[in-house]
Amino acid sequence: MATEIQDREQELIEEFSMFSDWMEKYEYLIELGKELAPLDDTHKTEDNIIKGCQSQVWLHASSKDGLIQFEADSDAIITKGIIALLVRVLSNSSPQDIIDAELKFIDDIGLHEHLSPTRSNGLVSMVKQMKHYALAFSLKN
Repeated sequence: MATEIQDREQELIEEFSMFSDWMEKYEYLIELGKELAPLDDTHKTEDNIIKGCQSQVWLHASSKDGLIQFEADSDAIITKGIIALLVRVLSNSSPQDIIDAELKFIDDIGLHEHLSPTRSNGLVSMVKQMKHYALAFSLKN
């Protein structure tokens, strides 16, 4: 049985498959970053900065009705697109589903292989931080 996370991943895989080359995919990634709702300045704190990212990335997590919502922002447009992908896939999911998510879409759309090593490390840090939040929320329940 596919989880909602897997369904959202599949949607992204299909969206990215419409583009024939990586320049178009980067443009789409930038577009997704621009569409990401701005993070309230009250959440742009040192505590919410993801360590391990070359650019500044802020990630805020909250829980409502047992589901985690993520909000994020970045000062770099490609990075903002990357965090937008992760927010879209992981938000409104249970802590356990987030912890268990394999996030295969990252490889399936070719993101890992087309990112610079520093951006790739940043991506890993983003995923790790989102899973840490999920673990913390799972322990509260």
